[in-house]
Amino acid sequence: MTTLTKNQKLIQWVNDWVKVMQPDNVVWCDGSEEENNRLNEMMVASGMAIKLDEKKRPNSFYYQSDPSDVARVENRTFICTEKEEDAGPTNYWESPAKMKEILLAKYTGCMKGRTMYVIPFSMGPLGSNIAQIGVEISDSPYVVTSMRIMTRMGKAVLDVLGDGDFVPCVHSVGAPLAPGQKDVKWPCAPIEEKYISHFPATKEIWSYGSGYGGNALLGKKCFALRIASYMAKTEGWLAEHMLILGLTNPAGVTKYIAAAFPSACGKTNLAMLIPSIPGWTVKTVGDDIAWMKFGKDGQLYAINPEAGFFGVAPFTSEQTNPNALHSCDKDTIFTNVGLTPDKNVWWEGIGYDCPDGTITWKNEVYKAGSDMQVAHPNARFAAKASNCPTIDPKWEDPAGVPISAILFGGRRPSTVPLVYEARSWNHGTFIGSVVGSEVTAAAIGLAAGVRRDPFAMLPFCGYNMADYFGHWISIGEKAPDKAKLPKIFNVNWFRKDENGRWLWPGYGDNSRVLAWIFNRCEGSVEAVESPIGLLPKAQDIDISGLSVTPADMTELLKVDKNLWKAEVDLIKEHYARFGNRIPAALNAELATLEKNLA
Repeated sequence: MTTLTKNQKLIQWVNDWVKVMQPDNVVWCDGSEEENNRLNEMMVASGMAIKLDEKKRPNSFYYQSDPSDVARVENRTFICTEKEEDAGPTNYWESPAKMKEILLAKYTGCMKGRTMYVIPFSMGPLGSNIAQIGVEISDSPYVVTSMRIMTRMGKAVLDVLGDGDFVPCVHSVGAPLAPGQKDVKWPCAPIEEKYISHFPATKEIWSYGSGYGGNALLGKKCFALRIASYMAKTEGWLAEHMLILGLTNPAGVTKYIAAAFPSACGKTNLAMLIPSIPGWTVKTVGDDIAWMKFGKDGQLYAINPEAGFFGVAPFTSEQTNPNALHSCDKDTIFTNVGLTPDKNVWWEGIGYDCPDGTITWKNEVYKAGSDMQVAHPNARFAAKASNCPTIDPKWEDPAGVPISAILFGGRRPSTVPLVYEARSWNHGTFIGSVVGSEVTAAAIGLAAGVRRDPFAMLPFCGYNMADYFGHWISIGEKAPDKAKLPKIFNVNWFRKDENGRWLWPGYGDNSRVLAWIFNRCEGSVEAVESPIGLLPKAQDIDISGLSVTPADMTELLKVDKNLWKAEVDLIKEHYARFGNRIPAALNAELATLEKNLA
């Protein structure tokens, strides 16, 4: 066994797990092209992967997962703290001792007949003072090739690590092979035996039974958000579920913006936006996660800790997001999309009809004109960020990019205006803490109302969410230069009129709102006081060439006091979940809002 490192702690950790899991072989991954090609050829030969047409999709591969293993499983995702209240009411909890007892029993002999891969990876540019290093052990070659896209992975990471500390990430698909037993195409354990467990105090991740997405690629949500959010709290930085974009005005000035939206609110579309107003450009730093630390100059700097995009394929098209579509022109792993007869991929909403004879994600044959579902709604592509047509030239700058503005937003057909600005950092934290989307009962079988997803972190906060709000407050208090804190805004692209008509066109036209935010950061445009925060003057948002009327703009920027009084009641209900752990500063912001509406 070639170890590629002299880090005794790491070698000992791997050896300890080898004794427990009993793999047939151990491979230390070097991240090389040769290693990647070897693993891909092996997976094609075994039937796990299908190589796509080299002319249409160079160096790209197609996978179908087991139907029980298609997405994150929130009710099998645990935060393991000594006290249940430290995990908080929004997480599934188990004590560390109990969870480790359960999982050690499952891990014993779990890699028999398989190879253990040791995967060193850096979250963030190698050597950045904002980056962190992890090591994942896994028995899945799919995880190795995916981690090579999604992180900086291999020998160079071990060189940077030296004798240093790493976040230990343990993963197994939970499907040992008896001598002579034939492997299945997608090995995994049944749903009730899947565990994705986090131990914040010891910075450990133990995952068992799933081979898919964030359950298995442990750098993604497990490390970059759940463990990192706890590290950020104890060390005084921010680990956030946010995109990062660079916005350049016609004068050539660039400002960087981070934004947090719950799922299905257009996060990736905004990260890769093509502005509809002349002279403005958007570049992509990241589409999902931002890690932010204060620089020596007192400014908040952000990196994208990932090296790839793990995007939802369905409804990605030339119309909705051409830059995401072209990010996966080559070097891409596709999972649970359709496989066309000419060895290309297809999914619902791609923009053209599905070819007859396409293989669906369930391995059935599609007949032209039928209503058979071809791609799973959570079908994914893992694509290199460096292949994105709009990637920002500074996306790998170890220092990060300076953040001028932070945006929050959800799907709100009424109540919340198109855009408003927070009066202060605490007010902005309050806005982030009450983010939500309105759902109709018909949509997902739930009672109609506002589903709160604070900071878009609900499934990803590694500790009690009320304490997380408190951490945001303390970041504002401890900022080396409060004048340099990013301005905070709330946006809502989803406002409708009383007939259910969208009032705002969205997509590329969201650049018109970004332009106002940019100008607010420059101090070149005024805002108007309202009970909820600072609003634009209607004439300061450029609607030239749009079918948006002045009456529409009035409606888009309206603050209806009665609707907001009802909102206050809903916020009180939301805060009540956290009891007396809600920071006093947020209760004060709520009281101010209530007073302003009186």
